[in-house]
Amino acid sequence: MEAVDVRIEVADAVTRPSRLLVLKHAQSPLGVDAQVVDRMELLPVQLPVPGSHLLIKSNGLVAAASVLFLGVPRLAQLDYKGIRDFGRRALSVAAKVAPDAPEVCITLHGPGFGLDESESFESEVAGLVDAVSAHEVSPGLRVVTFLEIDRRRAAWMDSTLEALLPGRRIDRGKPLSSGAIGAREAQRLRSVGYDSDEKSHAFVAMPFAEAFDDVFHYGIQPSIHDAGYLCVRIDQVAFTGDIVDTLRRRISSAKFLVADVTGANPNVYLEIGFAWGCDVPTVLVCRDTADLMFDIRGQRCVSYSSIRDLEAKLGREISALFL
Repeated sequence: MEAVDVRIEVADAVTRPSRLLVLKHAQSPLGVDAQVVDRMELLPVQLPVPGSHLLIKSNGLVAAASVLFLGVPRLAQLDYKGIRDFGRRALSVAAKVAPDAPEVCITLHGPGFGLDESESFESEVAGLVDAVSAHEVSPGLRVVTFLEIDRRRAAWMDSTLEALLPGRRIDRGKPLSSGAIGAREAQRLRSVGYDSDEKSHAFVAMPFAEAFDDVFHYGIQPSIHDAGYLCVRIDQVAFTGDIVDTLRRRISSAKFLVADVTGANPNVYLEIGFAWGCDVPTVLVCRDTADLMFDIRGQRCVSYSSIRDLEAKLGREISALFL
């Protein structure tokens, strides 16, 4: 029985050649979606509403021969179940509109708009498993490739994929209960996306800047996950008029907030203020306490000298929050 391989590749989805690139349309072009829409000069009325799709030949305007847009709800309404559904639709719709494509290229959805990156990625992979296991993919499909331009994020995705899907392969038509993968991984693939919104989350307030990527992925996020919580943050560029409403909703519903005040970023201070106004417990961290502005200078702030130091100290602070 042939399997479908799942790969992570460091590449720009706009310039990487492929037979078929699948993108979401969240009712407003953003990120890679926006770049492709701009290059192909697509009009808003051409793009699909939630539940529908648009297949269009690129005619050389992007490197992929064809682009498949899947309509999904606006980012503020897109949840883990929706991302799992996107993963499944990416393959099931591709089987109908591009049955001869041996490779389907997709991108990661979730980071930056108020969802946990790991939970989002695993939900998307689970959607791929749903499609392959249910024979909803074309016979000629051989590989699904996640294209990620950020090398460090790609490395994290690859290690997450190997832990979730040992061998990085999905057997066609074989149910998860067949023993093709371990019981723990099978249970995770069955549940992720469906039960994700029931889990408690922590909100992370910090700048979306390359200098903070490792701080988040290796210092803050693991500490929150180890404590049993989802870890969410919001990139202001990912939202338009609903950014404040989204911030309020995600912060007010958080179990606690972690804020890195290094550099005195004004957006971070705004998010701390929201948390205080909602009586959400906060943990402040920074590289140098000299960065503290007057309005939080009297608050306890955990200083860290390295990412490893941050992970250890933050873990202890989270454990002490609810004693």
